[in-house]
This record gives sequence, structure tokens and C-alpha cells, in this order.
Amino acid sequence: MQGGRRISAHAVCTAIRDDIVSGAFAPGSRLTEELLARRYGVSRVPVREALRTLESEGFVTTRRHAGACVAQPSEREAADLLDIRALLEPLGAARAAQRRTEAHLKVLRGLVRLGQERAHRGQLGELRSLGDWFHETLAQASGSPSLAALLVQLRRKIAWVYEDPARLVAQAPQAGAVRAESAAARAVESWEEHGALVDAVARGDADRARALATAHAERSLAHYRLRRPGHVRTLKQSVNTASARN
Repeated sequence: MQGGRRISAHAVCTAIRDDIVSGAFAPGSRLTEELLARRYGVSRVPVREALRTLESEGFVTTRRHAGACVAQPSEREAADLLDIRALLEPLGAARAAQRRTEAHLKVLRGLVRLGQERAHRGQLGELRSLGDWFHETLAQASGSPSLAALLVQLRRKIAWVYEDPARLVAQAPQAGAVRAESAAARAVESWEEHGALVDAVARGDADRARALATAHAERSLAHYRLRRPGHVRTLKQSVNTASARN
């Protein structure tokens, strides 16, 4: 980043968050204002604002005598992310069926077509970005900026805490033919589910959209694996950390 004062705290927040999610900043590592200001070519003021925002989102925590650090959610907190996703995504899908525009439908249908083509051809490496784009568009189609923001933030945190299923699918050939075949089949199935969901949204069938989104979230659960090490604290570590604070 260049331009110092012209760069907003929002842009700095996005850059730091992206670096946390990508693993550029390891869980538990310190985030000093001076280091971040130098990294992004800004003053310390937008960095300070960005860290406050990221702390409210759960990506950053402030420790006594250490300052701002990359957070390390507990296993329970990590599991809660998937539970919350299972509740909010069906709500977003139902709202999308009631409030979507033709522009939303055009984008969603285009993404489903691309996703299904890539999945059937075995081009699994591109599915993560397409999936992110699909779910973000579906969230925006809900017509609720607050809900859409929550869903986008939730998916970012899940991508940070859990191994990305699409990446694991893409790596499946290295794990053997049986696993590769299973992973490829799930990719095809997943994008077929996306297509059925868009059909329900297009028809304005909120109940069907909610049910399909719920089923999709449940089928996806088995493909999530916690990142190790460092991203997630075990229950024992969480208790010890809490005891140290008290």
C-alpha cells in the first residue's frame, strides 16, 4: 500500500484481516502499530482504528503487557462458527428468495454454471473463489446489509479457523484415487445443491430455499477440519488461559 494518509482505516482493516486469514500473521503473534504502519505504508492512526475493528470482529485480542495479538479461538468457539453458519445461511437464503433482484439472479446463475463446469471437469482448484463469490452474492440478495455483513464476516472467520474444503478437495489426488473420486463427487454434488438453491430463490420459494440451504450446510460439515497447530486452542489451553487472566 502506498499513499499514507490517503489510505482509509477500512482499507487497512481489510488488508490486516486478509493477512490474518491467509496465515501471514500467525495466531498469537503480536501486531504492533509501528510494524503494521510500515508494512502497509500508512500512519499509525488508521492502524489503531483497524485493530479496534478487528478486535470487535474476533480476529484480534489485546493482552496485558503484550498489546494487540492475533486471536486464537478455542475449539468451542470454532465449533460455534459452524453452528451459527447453519442458522444464518438458511435465513439469508429465505430472505434472498423474497428480495433478490434480477441482477442478483444473473450473477448467481452465472456462478452456478461456472462452478458446475469446473466441478464436472475436475478443475477443483478454482472452486474456492467461485464458492466465496456465490455465497457473498446470495448474502447480498437477502436485501439486508446487516445480515449480509454478518454472513461475509462469518465465512472469513471459518476460512481462517478451518482448512478450506475446496482446497482439501483440490489436494485429494495426492491422497489416493478413492479419496480423489470421493472429493470430486462431493464437489459436483455441492454445485448441484447451489443450482437447486438458486432455482428456489428465482421462484421466490423462501421455505424451499431455507430447507436447501440447511441441507447444504449439514452436508458440508464433514468436510471441515480445524487448522493445526496454533489456530485453535484446546479446551485445556482455554481453561488455563482463563485461569491466568483471573
